[in-house]
Amino acid sequence: MENRTDTASRVIMAKSHTIYEAFLHPKALVSWLPPKGMSGYVEDFEPREEGTYKMTLFYGGNQPSYGKTTENSDVYQGKFLELVPDKKIIQLVIFDSESPEFTGEMKQTWLFEPLAKGTKVTIICENVPKGINKEDHDIGLQSTLENLALFVE
Repeated sequence: MENRTDTASRVIMAKSHTIYEAFLHPKALVSWLPPKGMSGYVEDFEPREEGTYKMTLFYGGNQPSYGKTTENSDVYQGKFLELVPDKKIIQLVIFDSESPEFTGEMKQTWLFEPLAKGTKVTIICENVPKGINKEDHDIGLQSTLENLALFVE
């Protein structure tokens, strides 16, 4: 299945500005972005258009090994393509993997839509690598949104 797109959304009881800011600080980002059962580490973080960063996600000890980079980790390079304060973040995600199933650039768009109460946050992942199981990815995206809600609410 080539060029797969996965999406997820959630209404979060926080202003879009608060949610947007949670993306711009590496300590904040690493505290909510890793899905349940994972932890992370960020380095070389440049939150500006064309800015890059490197993130390592670690799988917890009781989980099966699904790592894209090593048995228990995913390492990826991120590149910010567009930052529209309080509205949208578009970035590329490039996994560090020797497996051809995880190569390519996944485009990830985060949209923040203000509502009367809270903000609807939508994630759109385009060109998802074929090695990423859709069901697992959907669960991971929902988990990340839940973590973000807990972080900002």
